[in-house]
Amino acid sequence: MAAGSSSRMGELGKKEYLPLNGGSVLSETALVFLQTKLFSTVLVVHPKNGLAAAKKAFYKNPLVAELSKDLNVIFTPGGDTRQESVFNALKALDKKSPRLVLIHDGARPFISQSLVKKTLAAALKYGAAVPALQPVETQKEMDSSSKIARHLKRSSLAAVQTPQGFLFPEILECHKKAKKEGKTDFTDDTEIWDNYSDKKTRVIPGEPGNIKITYPKDVTIDGAQTFRIGLGTDLHRLVEGRKLILGGVVLPYDKGEDGHSDGDALLHAITDALLGAAALGDIGSYFPPEDDKWKDADSAKLLQAAWKDVRAAGWELQNLDCVVKLQEPKFLPHRQKVRQSIARVLGVDVSQVFVKAKTGERVGPVGLCQAVETEAVCLLTKK
Repeated sequence: MAAGSSSRMGELGKKEYLPLNGGSVLSETALVFLQTKLFSTVLVVHPKNGLAAAKKAFYKNPLVAELSKDLNVIFTPGGDTRQESVFNALKALDKKSPRLVLIHDGARPFISQSLVKKTLAAALKYGAAVPALQPVETQKEMDSSSKIARHLKRSSLAAVQTPQGFLFPEILECHKKAKKEGKTDFTDDTEIWDNYSDKKTRVIPGEPGNIKITYPKDVTIDGAQTFRIGLGTDLHRLVEGRKLILGGVVLPYDKGEDGHSDGDALLHAITDALLGAAALGDIGSYFPPEDDKWKDADSAKLLQAAWKDVRAAGWELQNLDCVVKLQEPKFLPHRQKVRQSIARVLGVDVSQVFVKAKTGERVGPVGLCQAVETEAVCLLTKK
């Protein structure tokens, strides 16, 4: 369901079309259902005369197109009310003769696959099912003068969510009966079901994180934040006639890294970690070693170029943790300078960058001063 006007979102515009996780709120909502691989048809209810915008938002995440390529994907214009929009959708689905239908808000992208499966199973067993949470605050019923008319027991109340699951022929028939009687003020489909079906809706435990984006503040809540971890590693032989550069800092030593660029193994690992976390590629695909363009290139500039793309994709760095495996020279005297250099390249605070050092205990390529090895782990976030 994505046919509403989103008037309460103000200048942000239509909530289902807002960016989220590299896609849109609508695409990320659909993705959860598609990943279960339990559905044959997906129907998006969009505003009247809004087909193009709905398709753009739905397919904004490429995974949606990939996972739905063998399914029926239908776009149907909504009506003046949610009830009318759902009825339009059910009529459009009728020709597909589905057994079950889940009706979900397009602005609830934080639902889990587990809740989708549980709602589907309960609807199959009981005819109708809805996830719900017990209210935290004590609930009261007011009269028209804003006085308490009735004291309600919280234990018997439920704040319902979506998806709401139904046996398809029955929920369609319920909507037809409501339409025939001119009843147009139902607030959700469980109310229509309970008015026109001889079965009752089964309530199952909902999820606190399954919130519906309604106001601008909902877009920036913790639940809307995406976290990505990236890992990068690198190893370079140490040879005479080269500078030993780590994190953009030259360390005094009679050997340096052998490499196509300047050989800065630490910045190479960091570049890979950032690109990997953002799923944009790796240092080899960005700067192919067989390309003479990158011969003796400044690794700090390579990192800046990659980081620019990561930032452009909406990612922010929370922290970067690195390990340098080096037998000689001692790294500790240079650590703070290296941290400052990395922070300067990335344009972040030095507190977000840390570098640890390990020796090779005189064992293996590192321990025998034949190589330097590095590792980097980063945490990226996006809202």
